[in-house]
Amino acid sequence: MLGNFFADAVKGKAFNKFEADIRRGIILHRNIDDYTDHHPVFVRSAKLLQPNYRKYSKVIVDIYYDHFLARYWNDYSERDITDFVLYVYRLLARNYSLLPARSRRILPFMIAQNWLAGYANLKDMERVFRGMSRRTGYKSGMEYAVVDLKKHYDFFLNDFREFFPELIRFVKHLKY
Repeated sequence: MLGNFFADAVKGKAFNKFEADIRRGIILHRNIDDYTDHHPVFVRSAKLLQPNYRKYSKVIVDIYYDHFLARYWNDYSERDITDFVLYVYRLLARNYSLLPARSRRILPFMIAQNWLAGYANLKDMERVFRGMSRRTGYKSGMEYAVVDLKKHYDFFLNDFREFFPELIRFVKHLKY
């Protein structure tokens, strides 16, 4: 769980400095990212956004899919989302010293604003995209991503519902 959480903050072979379970989490995250980026359903979702968001279209779709997972959590897990999110935040806080600097900086905001559960509602999604847009090197337009989500909600939801069970199967069969 820890390695999966902060995998994006660990570049290249720097993951080797972590203990085995954390390395496995980082490798899992990288495998999921690679699978997702090349999956035809995910690519189809990103293609719809590509004219408006160019290189950020896949990032936006990834966050859309996070929205659907949070919103329809009970379709994919027997564990209550509130209990799961609380477990994750406590785990991260207990292991704060192991987190890369970037992850340490965002964790307090993540917990205070309840990012994981917040993905379920569009108001929090707007905040996420506005923040991401401010941090991009040029005009990404991501502050308008929720407008496109609303406009094509059923399209993206159907893509997510097709994609996510396949991702679950992929992870179950993954050797890492």
